[in-house]
Parts: sequence; C-alpha cells; structure tokens
Amino acid sequence: MRQMTTMCAAAGLGLSVLLCSLPAAAQDYPVTPQQRAVAQATAQTGIPEGELAPNAPDVYVVKRGDTLWDISGLYLLRPWRWPELWGMNLAEIRNPHRIYPGQTLYLERTGGRARLRTSRPGGDAGLDGGTVRVSPATRYGSLADSALATLRPQFIDPFLAEPLVVDAASFDRAPRLVATLDDRVLLARGDRAYARSAPNTGPMTTAAGQPHDFRVFRNTVPLKDPATGEILGYEAQYVGQARLLRGETTQSTLRDGKQLDEIVPASLDIVGSKEEMRVGDRLLPEPAPMAVSYVPRAPEVPVDNARVVSIYGSAVANGAQSQVVAINKGTRDGIESGHVLAILSEGARIVDKTDPSRASIKLPDERNGLLMVFRPFERVSYALILDIRTGVKVGDRLVLPD
Repeated sequence: MRQMTTMCAAAGLGLSVLLCSLPAAAQDYPVTPQQRAVAQATAQTGIPEGELAPNAPDVYVVKRGDTLWDISGLYLLRPWRWPELWGMNLAEIRNPHRIYPGQTLYLERTGGRARLRTSRPGGDAGLDGGTVRVSPATRYGSLADSALATLRPQFIDPFLAEPLVVDAASFDRAPRLVATLDDRVLLARGDRAYARSAPNTGPMTTAAGQPHDFRVFRNTVPLKDPATGEILGYEAQYVGQARLLRGETTQSTLRDGKQLDEIVPASLDIVGSKEEMRVGDRLLPEPAPMAVSYVPRAPEVPVDNARVVSIYGSAVANGAQSQVVAINKGTRDGIESGHVLAILSEGARIVDKTDPSRASIKLPDERNGLLMVFRPFERVSYALILDIRTGVKVGDRLVLPD
C-alpha cells in the first residue's frame, strides 16, 4: 500500500518523522502491559551502564538486513531484555517494532545511566546544533514493509507453513490422496489428484464455509520427551499444496442389471510442491495467514524440566546457530512466541584422578547459548538457536535466561 507521508513540523527528527503518518494498523504488534511498564520505568531513569554490552556504539546507523535481536544484542548484555532497550528511547520509539533502515541511534551516558535516542544528545531533536532551514515538502512511500524484523525471516518463515504438530487421531482423520490422473506414481505442481475423506468425517465439499485450499503432509514422526519418553505429538512432513475443484459425490450406475452407488472422490489440483506427492499423503486445511510478533523476552512462567526434543531436518547429532529445534514445552505450559531460553550443556561425568579412591564425579551443567520460541503448539514448540558455543543435542536442558 502506498502511503503519503508529509514531513512533520519538526522535519529531520528521524524516526518520529518517518512514522508521523503511517497507518496505525501497519505495524501494530502486541506489547504486554508488563513490557510497557518496564519500558516506562526505564524511560524515566535509563539503565545502569553496567547493563550495556562492552562495545555498545555511541552512534549506530540501522542497516538493511539488521534485526531487532541484532540491535538489542549490540547494546545490551542480555538482548532478550528488549523492553529495557525500548524504554531507553520510549519517547521517540513508541512501538518497538517501528525501527527502520537508515535511522541513526545515539547512546547517551550520564550519571552512570544510559539512554538510547534517535536524536543526538545535547542537540535539538536531532538538528545537531545550528539552524537548519527546511521547506514544506511531500513525499510518497511505503514504510509498512521496511520495519526491521525481530529475527531473520529466512530462518523461520518456512516453519510457519511447513512442519505441523498434530496428534495421531487428528492425522488419521485427515482426507488422503487415493489416486492420480493417468496413474502417475508421483505428483508435482500442475498435476491432478483425487482424494477421499476418512470414514465418519463427512465428505470433502466445495460448499461455502468449507476449506478449499489444503496443505499436503506425509508420514508423521513422533516427538518424544527425552526425559520421560512420553510422545508429545507427531511432526508431519510438509510436501505441497492442493486446491479443491470438485467435492466427493456418489454416482448411480446400472451394471449387470443392478443399480450401484459408486463413490466418486474429490478432485484437486496440485498448486505447490516442496517434494513430489503420492497416494496416501494427507490433506489438512490451509490455515489463515499468521501475523506473529516475536518480542524477545524471558518467560514469566517456570520452565521446569524443559529440554530439546529434536533438531529439525538435521542428519547430524548437534544443532548449530540458526537451526530450528523442537522443545518439550508449549502453550499449555505458558510458552509463547518470543520467549527466550538459555541452553545448558550437561556436565561430563569423569573420574577424579586426584582422589585415591578414583571417585566418579559429574561436572556442573554450563550455559551453552540461547534460543527463541517462534511457533508454539500445545505440548511442543519450535525455537530458533540464536547463539551457541558448542553444538546443541537432543536432551539438552533449557532454563530461564539470567
């Protein structure tokens, strides 16, 4: 959408100018009352300089490709404490998601406290001293799509569409591909397929209000709690997309003098493919587009016995930075998008060679990195590894970041 942006009276104010006439809904992400309260308190006092990252720059120009997590980590020792960074500049950044490439951030340090501004400290709203004459002007442009993302979208966008955690019963009730046009063994984009509903679930139909667009999934993989062995859900393998053309019907046919009612499966076109599809694959309705805000923050709930369940799509035992893992906590445990957890590596068990009895000892668990939840389900969640010292393994413990 093209939006007319009129230069405000205080032309040259950076962020506030850029936002003066953006539609309110363009970047309206949820901010919790707790985050706002922290930010408001910080806006009054700043933060202790000891909370700043050692190399926090005095001046930083936001670049295309930066993320909110990058900038938070640039200034704070604990980047998940986003409200503190936001609060340092609450007067000018009223929504923490409205930060754009090209803006200049200034770090002000006074009295052992620090504040982040979009105008130069001591200057007049960013005019850097002196007098700057401006003439009224009008410019056109869309800023709605240029605000910085919290995380790099290429790492998480596929997971908003592809992996799906379901229970076994739901997957078994899903419609299935039963045949192909011209007896094709494998299906790709542009091919025709036929599908049937599971027994006692009602036929697939093109009636208003019924799903017409589907995602195609293959075999499910059980996600087991590494501590208890309990199956928390099943991860379905995404293989493509299909669109319903004609619903299931029955057709009366006279054969050998007898009237027979024959089943006519639904007809679908394959409209997208990640992998080739085949008979037996399951169909689940295309969900509504997700508008998710990933505000980095520590969970407000305990995360007892939280562990890494699996490393998605990896043929190796250890997960690396920017890989996705599944964890054994979900919405029923109070886990939400944006929650940051610390990863602990289990301490090794060794023999104490200084002890004459050669006692066996276990070294302490050590913090190994951070991950952020970006897609929670009821009993499991997907999370992105934000930084890591050594590889992440299935069974690694997760705790609140300190």
